[in-house]
Amino acid sequence: MDKTNAIISVKNLVKKYDDFIAVQGLSFDVYENEIFGLLGPNGAGKTTTLEIIETLREKTSGEIIVDGYSVEKDAGKIKRIIGVQLQAAGYYPNLNLVELMELFSGLYNVDIKPMEMLEKVNLQDKAKAKYKALSGGQKQRFSIATTLINSPKIIFLDEPTTGLDPQARRNLWDLIIDIRNNGTTVVITTHYMDEAEQLCDRVAFVERGEIIALDTPDNLIDKLVNSGFERKKEVKKANLEDVFINLTGKEWREDN
Repeated sequence: MDKTNAIISVKNLVKKYDDFIAVQGLSFDVYENEIFGLLGPNGAGKTTTLEIIETLREKTSGEIIVDGYSVEKDAGKIKRIIGVQLQAAGYYPNLNLVELMELFSGLYNVDIKPMEMLEKVNLQDKAKAKYKALSGGQKQRFSIATTLINSPKIIFLDEPTTGLDPQARRNLWDLIIDIRNNGTTVVITTHYMDEAEQLCDRVAFVERGEIIALDTPDNLIDKLVNSGFERKKEVKKANLEDVFINLTGKEWREDN
């Protein structure tokens, strides 16, 4: 993580829908090569904020710079350097994964080797499988592969592990960390706080369209503990999910 270089800079972002203010004065920076988490309850303004940064939705006011480009003046240039994973991915269900990869590479106007892209997310064995035949975890891994087609500087993952079993979830964590370790900045939204704690270098909590806290997970936890907070239950060195993984293994496995 390079704290000297903000690859995304959001200043005083406001988004209004008639009388409703979805985002009210949000400001934050995302540093180059970090995993940054945007956390908060449903309706807090997280997805709206991401869609404005991704140039998919217009802002009401404020300033957003992505790798030196303004969302107002340089939307086309921003689109070329980002990868976006949407919550409800709409893929042609009857195409196989290689065909879908070729389709996406045509849309991005880039030349890729589909098998190499599938290997990045451990789906090479499913190359000839149709999208609709994939398990939940495989679909999520494939959708992340599509975000990497244009070799983006930044990828946006919106609740990437929702609905996955513990193995698939932890395998996806490893994949996201690998992507960051290969030089890509990752911006993620999640409802799973253990996921944010494991993955994110820094997190911002959003509530009613405002940022109410922004720091490293460690610092935020330490602040809470130092304020006198105590958990009702004794904190153990492992949790039930650790037991599950330890008993059943962590290898890639697929739904039946």
